[in-house]
Amino acid sequence: MARLYILLFLVQVVLAVCALISCLSAEEDGIRHLPRIAWLLIILFFPLVGSIAWFVAGRERTAVGGSTSWAPGARPAERSRPVAPDDDPEFLRSIEERSRKEDQELFRRWEEDLRRREDDLRKREGEPPRGEPRPEV
Repeated sequence: MARLYILLFLVQVVLAVCALISCLSAEEDGIRHLPRIAWLLIILFFPLVGSIAWFVAGRERTAVGGSTSWAPGARPAERSRPVAPDDDPEFLRSIEERSRKEDQELFRRWEEDLRRREDDLRKREGEPPRGEPRPEV
């Protein structure tokens, strides 16, 4: 019987800790009915009942995708901006465009350098640079 009491006590403590973490990490508009400090006090002074009350009535419940709310009469949540830059298609598109422009500029400079080197080699060998007619002998 003592083991059962210990197990129930541990379940209560784990539930209270989870409720405290959830309450502290919830955004201000995601808390319903009472202010955050009131929920924290209820969870601390009445761990079992307060934790269950927090999960049932205190927090805004959202669907897995976070786009709709299960709360009665709630509006669908607005689409939020991506958290990480690699999740933002606009950011990824701008990187791709910037990379493409840099590649084109680099390719243009390489071509100019190659033409200049070819012309230098032709001058050394006595041939006219490309684009100029050869002198008739």
